[in-house]
Amino acid sequence: MPGKKFTFFSSLRFAILDELIKNSFCLTRLIETSISNLVTMSNTSNFRQALREAKSQALIGPNVIPKALPYLGGGLILTAVGTYGGLGVIQSYPQIFFPTFFVAMVAEIILFFVARNSAESGNTGTALPLLTLYSLLSGYTLSGIVYVALGTSGVGLRGVAIAALGCGIAFVLGRNIGSNLSEKDGLALTQTVSIGILALFIVLIGQLIFSIFGGATPTWLEIAISGIGVFLFAGSAVVDFYILPRTYRDEQYLSAALSMYLTYINLFIFILRLLIALNGRD
Repeated sequence: MPGKKFTFFSSLRFAILDELIKNSFCLTRLIETSISNLVTMSNTSNFRQALREAKSQALIGPNVIPKALPYLGGGLILTAVGTYGGLGVIQSYPQIFFPTFFVAMVAEIILFFVARNSAESGNTGTALPLLTLYSLLSGYTLSGIVYVALGTSGVGLRGVAIAALGCGIAFVLGRNIGSNLSEKDGLALTQTVSIGILALFIVLIGQLIFSIFGGATPTWLEIAISGIGVFLFAGSAVVDFYILPRTYRDEQYLSAALSMYLTYINLFIFILRLLIALNGRD
C-alpha cells in the first residue's frame, strides 16, 4: 500500500538503504559484543585456557547482576529515548539521517571502548556519563531499523512490541536457566554461543559487502540469518547469568550491565529483522 509507506524509504525501490542500515547496525553491535565476550571469558589471549581456569573458579561477584540491573534498565530507557529522537529526525529531516547515522555509529564504537575501559578500571564517575551518551547514540542508530519495521506491512508497532516482549521473556528464562547451570553445561554453552556470534559476524560482513554493491539478500537467507541471530542471543541471555558472576566482582557492576545491554539490544534487533523478513519487503 504505497500511500502508507514512509517517504524516506519508499523512494529506494529495492530497499538497498534498508540493507545497509540493518547490516551496519548489527555489525556495530556484534563488534562490541565480540569484544565484550573476549574480555568476559578471559584476561589472557588463550580462550581454551580461560575455559579450563574458569571451571574451578567460584563466584567472584555473587551480587554483581542484581547491582547491574538498575543500570541495564536505565540504559534501555535511554536507548528508547534515542530511538524516539532518531525517528523524529527521519520524519522531519530525512536527508540528514543517513550521514548522521554513520557518524553516530563511529562515535558509538569509540565511546564503547572508552566507557568499557573506565568501567573495567572501576572508574564509575567517568564510565557512567559515557555509558549514558553511548545508550542515547545506540538508540539513535537503532531508529533506522525500527523505522524500517514500522514501515513494513505486517510488522509495524506490533512487531516492535513483540521484539521487546521477546527480550523480556529471554531475560526471565535466562535468569532461571543460567543461574542453575552446572559448570560443565555453562562452559559448553558459553563457548558455543561465543563461536556462533563470531561466525554470525563473518556472515554479516559478507551480507553488508553484497548490499553495498546493490544486492538484496534473498528472503530465505535473511530469515535464516535472523533466526540464527535470535537463537544465539537468546542463548547469550542464559550465558550472562552463568558467566558474569564468575567474571566480574560486585563493584564491576557497570561492566556487567554493559555486557547484558549488548545481549538484549542484539536480541531485539534480530527479532525485528526476522519479523521484517517474514513479512516481505514490498
